[in-house]
Amino acid sequence: MRPNHHQFIAFSYVVREGSFSAAARRLGVTQSTVTQHVAKLEELVGSELLLRSRDGASLTPTGRDFFGLANRLVTLDSEIGERLRGYSSLNEGRLKVIANAPQPALQVIATFNDRFPNVQIDFRLCDWTSANQLIRDRVADVGLITDAPEHEDWDRVVLQETRYVLYCRSDHDLAGCDIVDIEDLIDQTIILPETGSLTQRVVRQKLAERQIALPQVITMTTFPVMCEAVRQGLGAAIFLKNSSRIYDDLVEIPIRDFQQVHKTWLVAPKDRTRLKLIHEFRNAALAIRVQ
Repeated sequence: MRPNHHQFIAFSYVVREGSFSAAARRLGVTQSTVTQHVAKLEELVGSELLLRSRDGASLTPTGRDFFGLANRLVTLDSEIGERLRGYSSLNEGRLKVIANAPQPALQVIATFNDRFPNVQIDFRLCDWTSANQLIRDRVADVGLITDAPEHEDWDRVVLQETRYVLYCRSDHDLAGCDIVDIEDLIDQTIILPETGSLTQRVVRQKLAERQIALPQVITMTTFPVMCEAVRQGLGAAIFLKNSSRIYDDLVEIPIRDFQQVHKTWLVAPKDRTRLKLIHEFRNAALAIRVQ
């Protein structure tokens, strides 16, 4: 017996939503229905596709192989639904958006929301490594990722170019500098984003090249938390310029050793770019890029 359409749909939504209960709510069916569909699919495959836990569900190696196929079926199902409803308006729908920095993601989401207020946006801010993996695993619909790698299954468009800068309070020792060198940071407390971030990779690589160590480093999870830490006087942070809102009491200083240009890309699986939701989100992103 071959797996049916409903089994693949149920399996795909459990992965995308993170749990059986969330998938059931998203599909408008009972949790037992979703559980039965997934169990039947696993029986037909002859192997577990999902690891169940109190925190939700995660893919097994076999499940990861099958998820790509199942998610493509969901994409096709969505495209058929869009065509049946017509393209005149988007009065419903849901997009899962990820980014490794708040800006320009929030600007794009705001522009899209103005145009299509009834579409639900699930936004997640995560580190660079996780952002790439979520798109690669097709768990997210679209990503805004700095220095996103090329991938044969991805559609990419550049939204902005930026460089790394030092963010510090206006009363910081380095605040009056027009530009700083990496050596100027040795005696300072430097705030960096968490392990897995692009910033960590770039900074560590540059320090290794220059054979320099920064003895006073604090790592934090998100850009807003880093900004608040700088405002509270915990140290100076290394950010990509325009990564987050710059407060009046903070200044940004170019770093001579970090003048390489980094590009922020809008990324989506190629087959999903045919969907009206993704297409219009891309248009909103391009409108931000023009500004």
